[in-house]
Amino acid sequence: MNEESANYLDRTMEALNKPLVKSSVVALISLTMFVLTWWAVAIWANLVYLPAPPDVLDALIRSFMYKDPNMGVNMWHNMYASLQRFILGFLLAFIVAVPLGLVMGFSKIAGLLAKPVVEVFRPIPPIAWVPFFIAVFFYFWGPVMVIFVGVLFPLLSNIYFGVKSVEPILLDAARTQGASRLQMFTKVIFPYTIPFLMTGVRIGMGIGWMCIVAAEMIGGVGGGIGVYIYVQANLGVYANMFAGMIVIAILGLLTTGIMQYFENVTNRRMGIR
Repeated sequence: MNEESANYLDRTMEALNKPLVKSSVVALISLTMFVLTWWAVAIWANLVYLPAPPDVLDALIRSFMYKDPNMGVNMWHNMYASLQRFILGFLLAFIVAVPLGLVMGFSKIAGLLAKPVVEVFRPIPPIAWVPFFIAVFFYFWGPVMVIFVGVLFPLLSNIYFGVKSVEPILLDAARTQGASRLQMFTKVIFPYTIPFLMTGVRIGMGIGWMCIVAAEMIGGVGGGIGVYIYVQANLGVYANMFAGMIVIAILGLLTTGIMQYFENVTNRRMGIR
């Protein structure tokens, strides 16, 4: 091996050792192994409800290109319907959880009053609310409210924990400098809580995508990926059903991946890691 080839190999190994590149390579290998295993099992088992990856890929492409004959819309429409519900539910949860979590953590009285109620409702699975929300808010806002509940509690819990995790020495230093309660809240507590908030947002988004599919399956109308999956499963078109599942997986990965990026940037800027 000449010197130029050796240098090229060294540069290649150095690039592969970078954390982002290494994790991407590992993820690619893992997904490739999964798809090959799925393909082998589908061929060996030859079951109607376990289509091979090429069939699912073909169904996925067709779902975006053509309208489904049973629903009258294509996957773009279903994605828009689900994203609309997801965004509305998430924004509602964010608007409620952020101030409530900050107040619960900052004020002992507010914490004592609100925490028992939160602890009663927190263990209830969001899907258990679907019949009630459909009856009260009907078929558009019903699934939105299910997402609201699914996102609310992880976001609220992380913010509350963030406020309670503020280092006492920081609070003592602020008091020594003559800071008022408002200044302690705005200059110390809230900035310290931001990384916890970002983590809650990321976790809540993952739960929100699980909630929307189940809610749309039970009570969704007017399109939606959950409705699409439910219709295709009932018709026995399992390649289409898996295609809908892949769309949800991609949307979930994109949204949580974006939040993971912003979370990492925030943590680095705040010196956490």
